[in-house]
Amino acid sequence: MLHIIHMIERRHGRARASSIVLRLLLGSGLLLALGLGLLLSGRAMAQDAATPDPVATATRLLDRLDAGAFTDAEAMFSPEMAAAVPADKLKAVWESLPAQAGKATGRGTAKATAGGGGTLVEIPLQYEKAALLGRIAVGSDGRIVGFQVQPAPAPVVAAPVAEDAAYVERDMAVGEGDRALPGTLAMPKGEGPFPSVVLVHGSGPQDRDETIGPNKPFLDIARGLAAQGIAVLRYEKRTKARPQEFTGGTFGVDDETTNDAVLAVDALRKTTGIDPNRIFVLGHSQGGMMAPRIASVSGHVAGLVLMAAPARSLLDIVIEQNRRLAVLDDGKTSDAERDAIAQLTAQVRQTRDPATDIATRTLLGQPAGYWRSIDAVDPVADAASVALPMLVLQGARDIQVVDADWGRWRGAFHADDKVSFKLYEKLNHLGIAGEGEGSLAEYQQPGHVDATLIDDVAAWIKAH
Repeated sequence: MLHIIHMIERRHGRARASSIVLRLLLGSGLLLALGLGLLLSGRAMAQDAATPDPVATATRLLDRLDAGAFTDAEAMFSPEMAAAVPADKLKAVWESLPAQAGKATGRGTAKATAGGGGTLVEIPLQYEKAALLGRIAVGSDGRIVGFQVQPAPAPVVAAPVAEDAAYVERDMAVGEGDRALPGTLAMPKGEGPFPSVVLVHGSGPQDRDETIGPNKPFLDIARGLAAQGIAVLRYEKRTKARPQEFTGGTFGVDDETTNDAVLAVDALRKTTGIDPNRIFVLGHSQGGMMAPRIASVSGHVAGLVLMAAPARSLLDIVIEQNRRLAVLDDGKTSDAERDAIAQLTAQVRQTRDPATDIATRTLLGQPAGYWRSIDAVDPVADAASVALPMLVLQGARDIQVVDADWGRWRGAFHADDKVSFKLYEKLNHLGIAGEGEGSLAEYQQPGHVDATLIDDVAAWIKAH
């Protein structure tokens, strides 16, 4: 169930985002919806025969928003949602969409999915300049317990592996029984034993390819490494495959990320043709932040590749980046934006207050205990503790993980001969090349992870 919709940073002064920046006040303040996994806030409850039709409920909410009846829309929310997103903030969010996406031109067919004791309704929202997706979570009493608007995902079908490729792909489960996660192992042809890599996702309920818009960074990395004799395991993130496990109030970042990555390492150790002494973890974004912790818990990781990895507290970063986001469009912070940032700051303070019960919903409607588990992670200290070989990768055009993070990694390990650094002048947060200053528009433009980056990772793994 994820939290941050990554962070916005301008490296050389302010610039207008050329992509669609959706400002959403979902229980935490001003956020950027990149399609990287905005969390539905609130609690999902069991559905029964007496419950109003969730699709009708979701449609009625959108009707009221379109009609400007924001007080009536707020009345459809659960108490937690109404407190987090009152009518005035809801109005500011909804009325900002046409300014960024153009005139609304209609809606697509709603899709309802029951899971985790609740119902998620997804409704395509069509605008002149963009295709968006409204996601509304409806509780058993007909109240809306979660609301999200994000860029609509572009359907992307991965090309099949060519028959003459130097590797094959096969299904591979991570974990056992009903809770096992579906995955794919890209395995080099030949006898082996081969070095291998576990890919660990960034924030959001990611699929095994880490699909973001039309791009599939993990698919590119897996196949690129497998073609060079390195086996790669990628899998569906638990928040994607089993979101029902995250409706309670007692989960933490280990439940979300760490434990499954450890299981993935263990699965590779038991796989014929894999060298159990040469298993590496490549973490992207939040996955990079968690990679040292994964290695510590596992005890069977030979080295770490950190790709666009944050090095600072995410609770601090989210405030910092929302302040910057507020001035991206017009160079100033509106009253509504200032109020949203103040609310966000108060929620961070509440989260860190020891007097706050761990099950209390705070930032983004998630339990305080979840956020504390993330706040307790110091990736630089964890990396120093495990003392493993590391390759730290950073794109100079990255507008999410920025100089302050790159500088902290460099400052801590520049004298460590087991740690290598690579800075790529043309790459963005996804490892995809572009020109000029980085922008959010790139996330919706098809591309591939830079071949040089993949070659660098392959060479580094083979050297270890």
